[in-house]
Amino acid sequence: MSLVIFSNVHKIQPWIYALKNAGPDIEVISHEEIKDKNKVKFALSWDHPKGIFKEYPNLKCISSMGAGVDHIMNDPDIPEQIKIVRIIDPLLSQDLAEFALALTMNHLRGLGKYFYLQSRKTWKKSMYKRISDIKIGIMGTGAIGNHVALFLQSCGFSVSGWGKNPGKQTNYKRYHGYEQLDGFLGNINILICLLPLTPETKGILNRKTLGKLPQGAYLINLGRGLHIVDKDLIEMLDSGHLSGASLDVFEHEPLPADHAFWAHPAIQITPHVASLTTPASVAPQIIENYRRAINNQSLLNLVNREQGY
Repeated sequence: MSLVIFSNVHKIQPWIYALKNAGPDIEVISHEEIKDKNKVKFALSWDHPKGIFKEYPNLKCISSMGAGVDHIMNDPDIPEQIKIVRIIDPLLSQDLAEFALALTMNHLRGLGKYFYLQSRKTWKKSMYKRISDIKIGIMGTGAIGNHVALFLQSCGFSVSGWGKNPGKQTNYKRYHGYEQLDGFLGNINILICLLPLTPETKGILNRKTLGKLPQGAYLINLGRGLHIVDKDLIEMLDSGHLSGASLDVFEHEPLPADHAFWAHPAIQITPHVASLTTPASVAPQIIENYRRAINNQSLLNLVNREQGY
């Protein structure tokens, strides 16, 4: 039985090499190499062709190639009995935390403005903000969000978090449920979105929620592009209610050349690079789940299909 990779996005060869290194006894192939669909029991996926998995009658488990699973959950044709797992990797979490810190410090020190002034050969100083001046709110305090929150707290920031459910006790103030969302939003200067994308969280960063942030607040979105209602964000920026936004994820990627975000002076864009999966780092986890799935054992990082994460 093979471990089969379904992806038209990732370069497959580094994944095959890493997975074979972690599990030398396991055949690892791309889905184009499949000769007998009945023998496929485990799939590794990123942005797979929709509807393809219903063609594999003995498929037990689909593993995402990263932390996100919305690309899998968006396929309505995946049979209910197939389990879905995602990647939880300390290296990915730390990469995301460092990227969040970089964007935060870029905002505090006004570096984007200086890079713009450099292009105009203009020498102009401005006062900056300090870590002690800032309260950061993390929207989405699961495994990754909690790691980011603790990392930023260790750097000296005042941090609070918000999630749908109460969750575990944390060393930072944590709000939960939609009845506590306004209180969370009203007490922060920088909002960092790390939510999973579900039908419930789609469009959650809209005129109403962004309007609850204090005047001059800053938005960093490292979750998914569909968390934002694009026109509402632009309205909040143009009105001056928000001072700016750093966006790493978008509804359509690559971001279309005619999108309004490109030319907006208060928006900084990065091309979905906050954390990039390293095959060698996550391969042992994938191989472990492969063995568990084949032997009908409990899986690591199992996704709740009803909740979407």
